[in-house]
Amino acid sequence: MDLDRALSDLAEVRDRLVRVQRFEGYSAAAAVASGIGAIAAGYVQWQTAPLPQLPAALHRYVVIWMTCLAVALALNYGAVAFWVFKHRGPGAASGFRSAARSIAPSVLLGGLLTVALIDRSAYGLLPGTWFALYSLGLFASRDVIPQATFPVTLGFGALAALFLVSPLQAVALAWWVMPLGFGLGQIAVGTLIWRERAP
Repeated sequence: MDLDRALSDLAEVRDRLVRVQRFEGYSAAAAVASGIGAIAAGYVQWQTAPLPQLPAALHRYVVIWMTCLAVALALNYGAVAFWVFKHRGPGAASGFRSAARSIAPSVLLGGLLTVALIDRSAYGLLPGTWFALYSLGLFASRDVIPQATFPVTLGFGALAALFLVSPLQAVALAWWVMPLGFGLGQIAVGTLIWRERAP
């Protein structure tokens, strides 16, 4: 009986620590806006390079999605910076450092792999690689983002597998692939953050 109570108390303490560790600076609105931005970028790709194969179209593809990434980073990290400024104090700074440390390896590795794949003209591996690294970033951040986002993490992992090692790799650069992943994925993350914070 005492062992059961001790285990129950430990579980409660762990749950409280997880809630304390959760970083409140992530913006639901910024996540949803970046998802909508990815859908808009998919529309631009559909109009200009729906399934790029020639060098000019491949270049356009990279420009579209790097622009989308820049906008998403500006939205999300701008929102985080505003939150940290608004909630100045050791708690906010510590939460920001924890969140930044958990996601930074995926972001840096993503940049390096993107450059390497483009340099080797392996464009078809880009979407799957991006999905894989975003899945790893979400998993590494699991203690500072809503637990309900775990299915989104698994979804990005499944998309990575589909577009890296399945016959779908042949259409990995199609206009609908990135909106399917980052568009719907970011909207889902933002919605889940909203739900967790709803009174």
